[in-house]
Amino acid sequence: MKYNIKVKFHEDFVKVDGTNILIGLKSNPEKGEANKELIKKIAQHFDVHSSRIKILSGFKSKNKIVEIL
Repeated sequence: MKYNIKVKFHEDFVKVDGTNILIGLKSNPEKGEANKELIKKIAQHFDVHSSRIKILSGFKSKNKIVEIL
C-alpha cells in the first residue's frame, strides 16, 4: 500500500488519515538520519519490519511517498 507522508521536524508523533500520514521527527535532515527515523516510526506504527518499507519519492523533501510491502 502507498502512503503520502508529510514531515514536521522537532516533534514526535504519527497521525494516520487514510493514505495520508503526518509524522513528527526528532532527527535532523542530514545524511539520511531523518529518513531512517521515518522508516522506523512507520514500521512501529504498522507493526511491520522496517525492510518492508520503501521511500518511493521525496528523499530530500518534507513530502514523501512511501510503500509498505
